[in-house]
Amino acid sequence: MSESVAYLLAAMGCLVAVAGVAVAVVAVSRSRSRSRATAAKGPGDPLRDRDSDALRGDPRRLKPGDIVEIRGVSYAVRGTIRLVEGGWSWAEHLLDDTGGVRRWLSVEEDPELELVLWAAEPGATVTPGAPTIDFDGRRYNWDETGQARYTSTGTTGLDPSGTMRYHDYQAPGGARLSFEAYGEAGWEVARGEKLLRAEVMIYPQAEVG
Repeated sequence: MSESVAYLLAAMGCLVAVAGVAVAVVAVSRSRSRSRATAAKGPGDPLRDRDSDALRGDPRRLKPGDIVEIRGVSYAVRGTIRLVEGGWSWAEHLLDDTGGVRRWLSVEEDPELELVLWAAEPGATVTPGAPTIDFDGRRYNWDETGQARYTSTGTTGLDPSGTMRYHDYQAPGGARLSFEAYGEAGWEVARGEKLLRAEVMIYPQAEVG
């Protein structure tokens, strides 16, 4: 074999090896891309996929007539307000227990499911707008402000549809203070407490028909 032929064969061998490495790199890269795409999909709906949540019911489907149990206390859902602000939506449900105690339960995904139990403060004299508000021994910090459109079903004391303005505040530890004004009405003040998912049980009303 001449030296030129031997050199040519050696060069061809190197090219084949390099091509093999390139194919391997592309294969690994595609495999990683598939892994990232799979991971990006994330977990399924926890209220559908986890047995414990499925058994406790889906708060996002609450409606007038349903029963919701919160920390061992049963409430009837008297009315529901559904609100939309841009691409964001949430619901507020008017509850009362057998003793006539009324509460509001807000349900939203931002992006995690968040449940907050609210109690009205009709005697409050504070007004919204300041960066911080001191109320009943707590200091609340401004969180967000906005205006939404709403639709109302059941018993809420509101028109079937309209607009609502709000100012929301939070205190260290997660306590909430909210100011809401529906239509031309004045501000209504409420204090809220974030609930754990395990503290809420839903008993849906049977569908008719």
